[in-house]
Amino acid sequence: MTPPTVLVLGPQGDASLEPLARAGDRARFVLGSRPEDFAADAPEAEVLFHSAAGRPLFERVFGMAPRLRWVHVRSAGLDGVLFPALVESTAVVTNSRGVYSGALAEFVLAAMFHFGKDLRRMVRNQESGLWGPFDVQELKGQTLGIVGYGDIGRSVADRARGLHMRVLAVRRRAEPRDDPGVDEFLPPDRVQDLMRRSDYVAVALPLTPETRGMIGAAQIGAMKASAVLVNVGRGATVDEAALVQALEAGRIRGAALDVFETEPLPAGHAFYRLDNVLLSPHCADHTPTWRGDGVGLFLDNLERFLNGGPLRNVVDKGRGY
Repeated sequence: MTPPTVLVLGPQGDASLEPLARAGDRARFVLGSRPEDFAADAPEAEVLFHSAAGRPLFERVFGMAPRLRWVHVRSAGLDGVLFPALVESTAVVTNSRGVYSGALAEFVLAAMFHFGKDLRRMVRNQESGLWGPFDVQELKGQTLGIVGYGDIGRSVADRARGLHMRVLAVRRRAEPRDDPGVDEFLPPDRVQDLMRRSDYVAVALPLTPETRGMIGAAQIGAMKASAVLVNVGRGATVDEAALVQALEAGRIRGAALDVFETEPLPAGHAFYRLDNVLLSPHCADHTPTWRGDGVGLFLDNLERFLNGGPLRNVVDKGRGY
């Protein structure tokens, strides 16, 4: 049997792609970062691995490969890659959901400790040579609201429960009553209620037409003055203008953000100057092994594909996650 051709969208010399050599006897990999790199092989290719490439290249190469049966995306988010032709095709799409969830959940915890222990104040006092004792808060007994209870949300909940926090979660689909990570589930139309009751709100939503701007002025306005918003999903799910207004006016305690409506965040943006914002340049999941971990999931799925088994992380292309 002839090994299937796998198109790999990524730059030459990417060390994280070296593990692909392990499957070199069972699949033929064609790596490139220009359409012409795939011209000879795309017509017969069955698999495309979107490792690192812009959408224009992705769309172009996809259009050159009419026999594709499976497309894997190394990222977890899909809002930048689900173009119409891909959605309408018969190709199965999988992503790296779950690979980066632990690191993002730890960022949520770090953000809660940052505000609960007022770490910025500690650093400022230390740099000023000031001995200034102050009171701090325990996370124990605080309420964490999670908007978007997918794999990231579940990882956040697992860790929060270990800190003896009360956990509320919003999710479209019903969850089992015995889910150990959550005290109470709420439907999407009660997001505002969740935010009103929470001391910390973790947003872990994918970006879809339904979730764009889901956390708007009304939802932010419902938050406690002492509450903190943490976004590790997609920037455009939160109305940044409304969030800036609330932060500048002190209507909420603060925000910790790993994602933004525009990335890189433009120079002069208010988030840079606000001392009640903890800003991460969309790298909260960039551990030393994050790229390799994504490749590892692809290789596991490739083995399943070659053996005719079920693929992990199959995406609902219509819903966008």
